[in-house]
Amino acid sequence: MIPNLNLTTLINNIFQVQGGLKLKGNIQPQGSKNECLQILCAVLLTNEPITINNLPNIIDVNVQIELLASMGVEISEVNGLSKTFCAKNIDPEYIFSKEFSNKGSKLRGSILFAGPMLARFKKALIPKPGGDKIGRRRLDTHILNLEKLGAKYLYYKDLDEYLLQAETLVGASILLDEPSVTGTANVIMAAVLAEGKTTIYNAACEPYIQQLCRLLNTMGAKISGIGSNLLQIEGVLKLHTASHTILPDMIEIGSFIGLAALTQSDITIKNCGLQHLGIIPEKFKQLGIHFVFNNDDIHVPAQDKYTIQTFLDGGILTIYDHPWPGFTPDLLSILLVTATQAEGCVLIHQKMFESRLFFVDNLINMGAKIILCDPHRATVIGLNRGSNLRGISMNSPDIRAGQALLLAALAAEGTSTIRNIHQIDRGYQNIDGRLNELGADIKRI
Repeated sequence: MIPNLNLTTLINNIFQVQGGLKLKGNIQPQGSKNECLQILCAVLLTNEPITINNLPNIIDVNVQIELLASMGVEISEVNGLSKTFCAKNIDPEYIFSKEFSNKGSKLRGSILFAGPMLARFKKALIPKPGGDKIGRRRLDTHILNLEKLGAKYLYYKDLDEYLLQAETLVGASILLDEPSVTGTANVIMAAVLAEGKTTIYNAACEPYIQQLCRLLNTMGAKISGIGSNLLQIEGVLKLHTASHTILPDMIEIGSFIGLAALTQSDITIKNCGLQHLGIIPEKFKQLGIHFVFNNDDIHVPAQDKYTIQTFLDGGILTIYDHPWPGFTPDLLSILLVTATQAEGCVLIHQKMFESRLFFVDNLINMGAKIILCDPHRATVIGLNRGSNLRGISMNSPDIRAGQALLLAALAAEGTSTIRNIHQIDRGYQNIDGRLNELGADIKRI
């Protein structure tokens, strides 16, 4: 049995990776991290029990669950992947404690407490959010649009915290200045218990948001327009018990497709939730990677080579992030490292965050041919394995870059060490153990 991962027990661990091995077998993706962090906060909207299935055992999710428990949410384990949460007897004053600020500042998901706390208890505190240091991630979309529903806010500069309070939340017509996933989620959770009707235009429509809306409707909310960027919400007086199953993690699924190509491995990814993957498979096909769908599985056969496509006019392929149904920014790091062993060139354009491409220095030290054009763009020159990656010692800077470096280490010749791997454990469940079952050689030291 895999123990629950938390930040304290894993912060000093290192991966030692023997590269150059071909992998083979089946692997099951974990539950979606990004969806789970939203769904966990939704349990605060009712005093009745909510059962959540397919919970991933990762640091960020477990810290979120610890926060709920500290507030007084009763948590009972159904099985290893399912828990029931009941927020009947929680202490709303806990959010003003130093403990909440300390725990909340360890992950960005803590900002998602604001919407449900405002909706049910008319007060919320947003501590300085933690999470990846990948560039500026402003809170304006959250706070200014909660204000439109009737909340007032105070900013405590010394603590870098926001206090939000409301006598009553009232539905409003809201046009988001950006389709922020967490910003949309916060407004939705506040609006479901507000008086009257709320419309949210330019809403994020990622599967994470769709799943949150489906859970809330099962709980008794009245949300229409799910899957579009225009949501309409009729406020209700209360919500009730429900059960919800987290989708497979599409970021991990993309990682496994890239891993198979990089290591020339034969891997089948089981139970992928194909209808929720959007454009992700198409982007890996543009790198020349072949795979087949078999019911809800993806089989990636071993390939000696894969060739990056060009545009129809012969121009160099450009892949960039874009709000859903565009390509998720969380997989650009994986596409970039996968392209290093392809034949051909691709420009990776990371539009949203200005620090997310700096991990490519490690790949260049490993022998990859990459030109970092500026903080947002990198050109990858794939040499068709004519210049193999070599093992080095490196640091994991954030969740997604850490996973990309792990994939590079598995494809490289020789031994690599990856420090700061609690960043990987924040988002990927027992990743070393699961990949070792496919034939990888990853030691946690």
